[in-house]
Amino acid sequence: MAAIHQLDRAKGLDLILHTPGGEAAATESLVDYLRAMFGADIRAIVPQIAMSAGTMVACACKQIVMGKHSSLGPIDPQLGGLAAHGIIEEFNQARSDIQADPAAIPLWQPIIAKYPPTLIGECQKAIDWSNEMVKQWLVTGMFADTEDPEQKADKVIAELGSHELTKSHGRHISIQRANDLGLEVFALESDDDLQEAVLSVHHACITTLAETRTIKLIENHNGVAFSQGFYPPQMS
Repeated sequence: MAAIHQLDRAKGLDLILHTPGGEAAATESLVDYLRAMFGADIRAIVPQIAMSAGTMVACACKQIVMGKHSSLGPIDPQLGGLAAHGIIEEFNQARSDIQADPAAIPLWQPIIAKYPPTLIGECQKAIDWSNEMVKQWLVTGMFADTEDPEQKADKVIAELGSHELTKSHGRHISIQRANDLGLEVFALESDDDLQEAVLSVHHACITTLAETRTIKLIENHNGVAFSQGFYPPQMS
């Protein structure tokens, strides 16, 4: 809010993203706020990585600017560091094995016994929530003026939201793959001035993160910034 305050919203927003991701609720709140301020007139610029929830934010924009070195990532939700899809797949495999051969019960019982109550249901809800959010943002933003926006959104979600296809939440999606999925992608290298400006900002931010205690940085072109630092407890 501090970084957006007093910006000329008629110009839209170029949002430089560098993030490993975050929580679905925070992502939804962030996109809702940005859209309330700028509508769908937002361009995501990914100089290096916008993984997981970062990819979800990028999909909420009208266009994604990526370089040959840039990466998006899968949007399948994680619960406690584990893929929600993977937990459901494991549970279904256990059920299938036990139905086929009850002798498999002793093998699966100690694994399933570690599941907390409602885990499978919470995993499915997290998957549905993630997919529904991204589909709505794509349909009302990037694909709004295209033919059959829902079909295009479903194609994107079918891959980025599928743990079975991507196999790892850390899988990197290149500019070529993003383009193949139908996302509206602009090559950073095709505009020398833009590339120079973006990489200059990116390198300055990376240096700040590497050389100071800063772990989160949000800043606009006027120098208005919010930063959060990490200060380990002092030894007595």
